[in-house]
Amino acid sequence: MAAAGFGPIFGAISRQTPPEKRSIALGVATAGGSFGQFAIVPFASLLQYRLDNWHTTMLILGVMSMVMVPLAFGLREPHAAAAKSGAAIPQGTKDALHEAFQTQGFWLLTIGFFVCGFHVSFIGLHLPSYISDNVVGMSFFGTRVSALEVGGWAIGLVGLLNLAGSLIWGWLGSQYPKKDMLALLYALRALAFVMFLALPLSLISVLLFSASLGFLWLGTVPLTSGLVGYMFGPTHMSMLWGIVFFSHQLGGFLGGWGAGRLYDIKGNYDLMWWIAVGLGVFAAVIHWCIRERPVPRLAMAAATA
Repeated sequence: MAAAGFGPIFGAISRQTPPEKRSIALGVATAGGSFGQFAIVPFASLLQYRLDNWHTTMLILGVMSMVMVPLAFGLREPHAAAAKSGAAIPQGTKDALHEAFQTQGFWLLTIGFFVCGFHVSFIGLHLPSYISDNVVGMSFFGTRVSALEVGGWAIGLVGLLNLAGSLIWGWLGSQYPKKDMLALLYALRALAFVMFLALPLSLISVLLFSASLGFLWLGTVPLTSGLVGYMFGPTHMSMLWGIVFFSHQLGGFLGGWGAGRLYDIKGNYDLMWWIAVGLGVFAAVIHWCIRERPVPRLAMAAATA
């Protein structure tokens, strides 16, 4: 994921866009990934339901994913001015890592993105099972739709609403402090979880929850990556973002495996839902505490300029 995911893409985008437009540019890239989620997840769910063979399903999806290879050649080299922005003082890899590790905000971002990964994997992997366990199905023009398919469409709806969410949160990050927008986003996630648990479980509540969570789904990505680029400059952004994203993947492991383990022990997801709520509140608090400002190296370069 670090090698073939957002990391190298965001690094290329950051070097090609001026700082004032970087957040929205990252939001557009994130929205593109969200459209893929909207299109593929329901399709994969339908394939699996109809074929009942995950080997065949994965083979079809793997062949379809090969379209990404020729598209990568469309990435152009950054302009000299864009590459120069935010990197007036040359810096090696070791110095960049030392600078980041000495910055409190970098650690808070890394910890906060752990929570994002936890939420995303828990919902993405276990919401369809939660729906299936509670037999939330529907009839569409007289045709019965299984709970498994409802779960697939719920995740697809998350991806669809994230198209708008990624763009809007990316735009908000260009208008307001990114760390404040991150705090707000995580707080709203926690509220969405609480409201979903408080309402009677039905098709309507599932779709409303999926829509609201979709708006909050990956809005963290342009805000977090934009904040990394703003604080440390674009030169080593892919590397630093990769470290932050590694924390996201650790959270994703615990969100996916932990939910399954708790389900095996308790027979339900109740405790996992409240853990997700608590982590959302925790992430909101620590992002609020971040000092959003460029590191002294960039501040000195800007003052000299």
